[in-house]
Amino acid sequence: MKKILNSLSEEEFVLIRETKKAQMADLDEDKLIKLHTRIRRARNKHVKLYRQEGAAKVADKGARGAGKSANIRNSEKAEVFEAALSRVSSQLASAARASARELKGERLARARSDSPSFSELGDSNGKVGSSGKARVDATRKSSGRKKFEASTIAAGARRQAKKDKR
Repeated sequence: MKKILNSLSEEEFVLIRETKKAQMADLDEDKLIKLHTRIRRARNKHVKLYRQEGAAKVADKGARGAGKSANIRNSEKAEVFEAALSRVSSQLASAARASARELKGERLARARSDSPSFSELGDSNGKVGSSGKARVDATRKSSGRKKFEASTIAAGARRQAKKDKR
């Protein structure tokens, strides 16, 4: 493992180093998603290289087993990035769970503050204390409703004009 880490390019090594727990500890969910995407792309690149070069070496070597042994470095690189991807994925999952818990707490707190509790209503012997809100029909003000009513009025006027002609 150490041997393959030493053979990585500088960019690849820096990318792998970013996946250590200490490096990822202070990242928020959005930064973890970006890191996850970069690691996944690198992993996919090395898996693709492993498959393509392995397929090309089969023709040269004459057998799949011999082609695989000539392609060990690419498979090890793919495994290194796969391990890094699993570390980032687990960190991202825990960050997402924490974020979800936080949002749920905020949503519940907002719901509790918006609705009154029964103790705040006072002693009313089971009767409603207030007359409540005045109900207003909001559909009357919509442009669709106005057009519909104008159409109905016009249709009635046409019917009446038709009767008046007789």
